[in-house]
Amino acid sequence: MPFLTVITILLVYQLVGELIVLSLNLPVPGPVIGMLLLLLSLILKKPFAAQLEKPTEMLLSHLSLLFIPAGVGVMVHLVRLQEEWLAISVALLVSTILGLLVTAWTMMAIHKLLNWDKVES
Repeated sequence: MPFLTVITILLVYQLVGELIVLSLNLPVPGPVIGMLLLLLSLILKKPFAAQLEKPTEMLLSHLSLLFIPAGVGVMVHLVRLQEEWLAISVALLVSTILGLLVTAWTMMAIHKLLNWDKVES
C-alpha cells in the first residue's frame, strides 16, 4: 500500500475520532478514539494489518521528526519556562512518581489476579 494512502487512512481515523468526540461530547481526545478504532480494525481484519505494516514501520523510523514542533514550542515559551520552572519541575516529579506507583500497583494486582505466585513456585 502506498505511503500516502497509509497517511490518509491514519488521518481519516483521527478525523472520525474527532467527530465522535464532538458529536457525543466525550471527555476524551479525538485521536485516542481514532486510535482505538484503528486498533479494532487491525484486530478484526488481519490482511489490513499486513498491508499497513511496511509503510507504518517507515513512518515510525522517522518519528523523531515529530518532536521538532515541541522543541520549537519550548524555544518560543522559554521566558515562561524560566518564570515557572519550579512549578513545572514539581509537576513533572510528582506525575512521574505517581505514574510509577500506579504502574507498580497495577502489576501487583495483575500478578495476584492471575495467580502467578503459584506458577513460579
